[in-house]
Amino acid sequence: MIHTYQIEGITLQTGDIICTMNGKPDILPGEFWRLVGRLVPGDVDHIAIYIGPDGRCIEAGTRGVITFDVPDGHWDTERMAPQRGHLFDSFYGVVSPLDVHGLAEEEEYEMRKTIASYCLAQVGKPYNLNFLNAETEESFYCSQLAYKAYQQIGIDLNTGLAMEQLPGTNAIIYPQEIWVAFSHRQAESSKHEPVPSEQ
Repeated sequence: MIHTYQIEGITLQTGDIICTMNGKPDILPGEFWRLVGRLVPGDVDHIAIYIGPDGRCIEAGTRGVITFDVPDGHWDTERMAPQRGHLFDSFYGVVSPLDVHGLAEEEEYEMRKTIASYCLAQVGKPYNLNFLNAETEESFYCSQLAYKAYQQIGIDLNTGLAMEQLPGTNAIIYPQEIWVAFSHRQAESSKHEPVPSEQ
């Protein structure tokens, strides 16, 4: 079944990708995660996938692949932290890779169901520390889980983004590249400065 939910006023459906920024400035553990986030290119440091019903999501984090709940439509990172291995982050927005494909309702329904089923089948698998190996299905990091789930329906989330001077890093699936490459909606609270327009 496909579910619909709102997080911080943004409507999302099963299979949509939640983007966050590591850290929460007013608490000490949040500062630690903010520093970790600086290792990742761009503003978006972490992603989760909305599954439903209600606020149920899935992510690959310090505890491996887990499900967790977003209570009452609010990204309350302190309240959710015990479920998430004490990960502290701020809600950034939602990516909907299926939005621009003009799919028939039934086809989109099946695709969203496939994404959710794939993700749920990975629950309990460990965290993948080898970011260069995005093709393994033995372990997962956050954006790799979304990458592999969307592969099941023929959508490639890897745009080839790489870190300068580091050969091979284009094999890494970065949260930021998913945000930039696909249809997205940014949370009002995360709009700190305008994004420069492309020339």
